[in-house]
Amino acid sequence: MAWFSLVLAGLFEAFGVTMMNELHKKRNWQTIVLLVLGFGLSFTLLGYSLKSIPMGTGYAIWTGIGVVGGTLIGMIFYGESRDWKRLAFIAMILSSAIGLKLVA
Repeated sequence: MAWFSLVLAGLFEAFGVTMMNELHKKRNWQTIVLLVLGFGLSFTLLGYSLKSIPMGTGYAIWTGIGVVGGTLIGMIFYGESRDWKRLAFIAMILSSAIGLKLVA
């Protein structure tokens, strides 16, 4: 259950980053509420996960999911660069997170 919570925390982290981008575009109370909710759920689930998962591993995976998720959302919905080098580094982040899971 801790690993599921960690993945969910990473997804909420990516959602929170997306809401930061939306807040930059349009300042309204709905976006602020979604931003706070996204990051709040992310930190809560991360804290729960770290009761069972080593802190270094959990934090690295949580951050990796947030980075990859935010980058992919930026590419898909906000027209950010899809350069092959960028995709290669995303693949490295993902492989590193999987490696940490395998050795933890």
